[in-house]
Amino acid sequence: MQKNDGMNYAPKGKPNPVVEPGEFIFAAIALDHGHIYGMVNGLLEAGAVLKWVYDRDPAKAEAFARTYPQVKIAATEEEILDDPQVHLIAGAAIPSERCALGLRVMDAGKDYFTDKAPFTTLEQLESARTKVRETGRKYMVYYSERLHVEAAVYAGQLVEQGAVGRVVQVTGFGPHRLNAPSRPHWFFQREHYGGILCDIGSHQIEQFLFYAGCKKAEVLHSKIANYNAPQYPGLEDFGDATLLGDNGATNYFRVDWLTPDGLGTWGDGRTVILGTEGYIELRKYIDIARDRSSNHVYLVNQEGEYHFHVNGQVGYPFFGELILDCLHRTEKAMTQEHAFMAAELCLKAQQLAVRIN
Repeated sequence: MQKNDGMNYAPKGKPNPVVEPGEFIFAAIALDHGHIYGMVNGLLEAGAVLKWVYDRDPAKAEAFARTYPQVKIAATEEEILDDPQVHLIAGAAIPSERCALGLRVMDAGKDYFTDKAPFTTLEQLESARTKVRETGRKYMVYYSERLHVEAAVYAGQLVEQGAVGRVVQVTGFGPHRLNAPSRPHWFFQREHYGGILCDIGSHQIEQFLFYAGCKKAEVLHSKIANYNAPQYPGLEDFGDATLLGDNGATNYFRVDWLTPDGLGTWGDGRTVILGTEGYIELRKYIDIARDRSSNHVYLVNQEGEYHFHVNGQVGYPFFGELILDCLHRTEKAMTQEHAFMAAELCLKAQQLAVRIN
């Protein structure tokens, strides 16, 4: 797993198949973001079979095939879309192109699993909502900072068990290391990545909705800035926002591209979940100056203070649930409404943001 660069962060877990070999077949199209490797790993560990890959850059497809030698490289996207064996397409296109790919996938009668952020405009979101209604297919989103982090999975289990009572606030911090020389050109172009609150802010908003049990929320205030990268005028390296959920829970989050080189991982991602009976803190990727391992969960409630180191202990149930949802047309892994609401709110936070420099 690449710990220095979040763009190539691809967690691996223990195999936990939920289907028989060959029962669920998927393909990968569009490899612009390294998250595709994490998406594929999760599906493979849950028992899916990877049949095809396609990217308009043959070098990307060939590199992918070296990692997954069982895959066949398609000559065209249509070769995959026309294959009746394929249940789901996983994609990590340039963010501004993710929706168009999803529409083609759903028109082909397949479910779609895209990297976050799933959209860069509200118009794209509405077109996807319409297509989901028309086709009955899924437009699922890889919100990896909750779905592919064992500390975050375990926190969800604690909340569900009532460990902290009613959740009244979620505070999230999503710092990332810029690693500018390794970034593709589109990373610095607002029209392609959608802005910082749309992009990495999507993780934070999705976590708030999930942990606080909100169906909807409103953006009260948001800000963006470019503090430290004037040579990239299209980049926003800082953003924050405050939200109010429909059940009265509140959220504050901050995201940035300001992680210093001295940190032992790509970002000191943290979440604090405050409840009426206690609180949980997640130190997702590192416990600074103390323990370089990931997945630390701290719980304080009426019974005491607890530290759980859950690395390798919890797994990633989302992927198996997604496979079963696609086969049975259920919504256990994530509801479509939830995936789209998180996307809508990050787009609105971006749209409403005050530029502070």
